[in-house]
Amino acid sequence: AKLISPFNEKAKYWVEGQQKVWEEISILCSQIKGPIIWVHCASYGEFEQGLPIISALKKTYPTHQIWVTFFSPSGYLHQKHHPDVDFVSYLPLDGPSSAKRWMQMVQPKCIVFIKYEFWFHYLSVAKFKNIPTILASAIFRPDQIFFKWYGGFYRNMLGLFTRVLVQSKDDYNLLAPIITNKKIFITGDTRFDR
Repeated sequence: AKLISPFNEKAKYWVEGQQKVWEEISILCSQIKGPIIWVHCASYGEFEQGLPIISALKKTYPTHQIWVTFFSPSGYLHQKHHPDVDFVSYLPLDGPSSAKRWMQMVQPKCIVFIKYEFWFHYLSVAKFKNIPTILASAIFRPDQIFFKWYGGFYRNMLGLFTRVLVQSKDDYNLLAPIITNKKIFITGDTRFDR
């Protein structure tokens, strides 16, 4: 991203965002006034997909605050002032120290990852701290690494989620042999709710 940032506006915004991510998080943490529900979306499309969930969480837990993180500038730059969201930031790159630092600073009470998000260190710290972690609107295909003989690391990562909310029965059937089916629920595609 750094190499192409002089020639690519999206890469430039991402690099700049990651350079000051901890400073921004620190400023936002000083404004926390209630328990945090953390929702992570890769980009703008996943945010749109997660918006019905975010709105429902805000309505169900009015004393909680919603912190949305993005990986991509497309979400971060366009959703900084959504009325159902209290805080917006980039997510620092996944790593043991980043995950511990993030969890210590933000102290989320619940975590929701939308669709395709698998961040090993963040999930591991959440599991260690017994923070409920949900993968929502998840969709799976037989050709994904989870279902290959060499995909053990990724299969184990799925097991770190407290709940996996899948879009269809096909998704459920793919996951059931890998993780306990007590964790898997068919909830449909929230794009249609949106």
